[in-house]
Order: sequence, then structure tokens, then C-alpha cells
Amino acid sequence: MSDVLAKCKQAKEIAKFLNTAKPELKNRGLTTMAKALRQNKDYLISENKKDINNGMKKNIGKALLDRLTLNDERIEGMAEGLEIVIDLPDPVGEKLDEWTNTNGLKIKKVRVPLGVIGIIYEARPNVTVDAAGLTLKTSNAVVLRGSSSAIKSNIALVRVLNSALEASGFPENTINLIEDTSRETVKELVTMKEYVDLVIPRGGAGLINAVVTTATVPCIETGSGNCHVYVDKAADLDMAAKIIINSKVQRPSVCNAAESLLVHKDVAMDFLPDVIDALQKSNVEVLGCDRTQALGDNVALATDEDYNTEFHDYKISIKIVDDLEEAITHVNKYGTMHTEAIVSKDQQAIDKFSLEVDASTIMVNASTRFTDGFVFGFGAEIGISTQKMHARGPMGLKELTSYKYVVVGNGQIRG
Repeated sequence: MSDVLAKCKQAKEIAKFLNTAKPELKNRGLTTMAKALRQNKDYLISENKKDINNGMKKNIGKALLDRLTLNDERIEGMAEGLEIVIDLPDPVGEKLDEWTNTNGLKIKKVRVPLGVIGIIYEARPNVTVDAAGLTLKTSNAVVLRGSSSAIKSNIALVRVLNSALEASGFPENTINLIEDTSRETVKELVTMKEYVDLVIPRGGAGLINAVVTTATVPCIETGSGNCHVYVDKAADLDMAAKIIINSKVQRPSVCNAAESLLVHKDVAMDFLPDVIDALQKSNVEVLGCDRTQALGDNVALATDEDYNTEFHDYKISIKIVDDLEEAITHVNKYGTMHTEAIVSKDQQAIDKFSLEVDASTIMVNASTRFTDGFVFGFGAEIGISTQKMHARGPMGLKELTSYKYVVVGNGQIRG
């Protein structure tokens, strides 16, 4: 029996236990997990440093190293995320609807767990904690498969979390981690239809495409974020400058960072020279159309491939557009249905952009960086869904559940 099969079979058994777990038990487990993270932070940071050192040897880049890094602040943030989940209402068992038919049948629609969820993700070890916390609260079992770049960190985190859960009355190895990070384990996990109910890939377009094209288990596509900020001719230009700098620079390695800036031609001359300078002072490499090149120094010519790329780095593509319609067309062509922003004081332009741009989240006069389950009040998140079925946008507790109908009669039969 392969390790993947063994972990999936074990998760199926864990799902049976979690299906009947009371909210009090789950919250006790989450409380103990948060406490354990704080108590073991030195151990976690020590193991994480092994991944950091390996990453530096492989020259994985500054932005990816940032995604990989654990420190006191980030571990505290993970613990606080678990504590926020504790305070959220338990969705399992929630009555969504109820009615009585003319034949006397009482029909109730109730929220239930999905079962076993496989999560495949890259680099970021915080996903290990977010996934463990959200699946526990929703009574789902989880099988985690992180990347080789974070394997030491993930093993340490799962060890700490499982120890905390065991002490709280949960079965051994409630959280399952596949430690073999070869491509073969991904292929095996996403075809485990007998044991896995849903797969969620979190990472770049390459990972997501590889999972979606291989999987026989249902998938939710998440994470790929070629996000745009459009500065309209009616924009407050000071506000727009702050928004694009924050959207690009605050944390360029994440999926809700801006990768492209679109600027209406009527404001380009007043807006772009200072913004290009500010981006470059923040170590951002600027690529642009020929009109953009005329308004800034050291601007390389942007190609179609550049506009189609999620950089995950200190790099941005810029295009001057003739009107709102061209901006919308560009976003819908190159975007990944993640997050798109408009900066404008014109309500008609805002309404048209919000209606016609196809994305999970539209930001109006705000940074793209706000597309986040924590910011939306979901506690942690399992990912940002960029598809349209079942879940879209930041996925919190409710997005990790399904529902069933319970029908109660008193002897009715159908004629």
C-alpha cells in the first residue's frame, strides 16, 4: 500500500469521527492548536530555517523566500487565525431551509461536511495551519500535500498540531500530511475517488492546470491571480498612486498582488511619470506599452506574454488605454478571474466595470490586497476560488460544506 493510499484511507476513517464531533470538542481542539503553535514557535522557526537555507541554495528568489518564511509575527498570526475560527458559528448542522409539502412531508435542508478534502499547495507553510483549522471546524478530514520547498516546516507544523489534537481527544494523526513531494504523489492523490471527495490546488497556474487536467476527484481552482488596477480618467490620482503601490509592493509574492496597471489616456501624462518613479524606487521592474515608455525612464517594452503573466515578484506591466471599454476588454482577456480594481469617482464607470469584468472580486477605490478570507471576516481561508461553481472568491467555512435534505413523513407513499 502506498503512503498516499494509506493516508487517504486513514482520512476516510477520521471523517467518520469528525462527522459526529460536537462543536465544543472542535473548538477545544482549535484552542489547543493555537496554544501549541505559540509554545513551539522556536522549534517551528528552527525547522523553517532549514527550508529557507535550501531555498537560498536553489536561488528561488526573494519573493518566494518571503512566502516561505516563518517568524514570531507570522506564527502569532496563524494562532490568531485559529482563534478567530473558534468564535465563528459552526456551519455543520445549520438549517438552510424548511417547508411542508401539500402531502404533509416535512422537508429540511441542512448543511453537512464535504468529507475528505485533499489540499495541494506550494511554498507557504501557513496554508498548513489554515487548512487544518478550517477543515476541523467544518468536520472535514484533510490530506495535505505541500511542496518540497516547505517540507521541513510542514512536517513540524503537522506534528505540533496533531499532538495538540490528540491531547484534546481527537484520534491519532487527525491531520494527514503526504511527506513524499514527488509529482507522482499529486497524480495519485487527485485520482483517489474512493476516499477523497474534493481536491483544492493552491499555487501558480502550472500547479493548478496539472491538477485540473489529471484529477478524477472534483476540484476547485484557486490561487492564480493576474490582477489589474485600472485608473480611470475620473480617478483621484493621489488615491490611485497609493492603491497601485500597495497592490504591487506590500507583498508581491501573493495571489492578490497587482501584476498590471491600466491607465486612461486622459490622465496618463499627469499620473504615470511619478508612479513609475515610485514603483522603481520600490525596486519594481516596470514593463510598459510604447506610450508608457515615453513617460518614464528605464521602462522595457511589455509583450503580450508579459500582460499574460502572474509575476509573483517585484515586476509590473503597464498599458495606457483609450477608454473604459478597452480596459474591460484587456482585463477580461488577460485576467484570471481573481481580483480586479478600478479607481474612479465616476459611479457610471464603476458600475460598468463592476458589471462587465469577470472576476471573483471587484475592488472599487481599494487595494487588490484586501481579497483575503481573514480581511473578509472568515477567519482563515482555504484559498481564493477563481471558478464559478460551488464557491467563488475567498473560501471560508461555509464554502467547505455541502447540504443534504432530510424528509420526514408519517407513512406517505407515492402513487
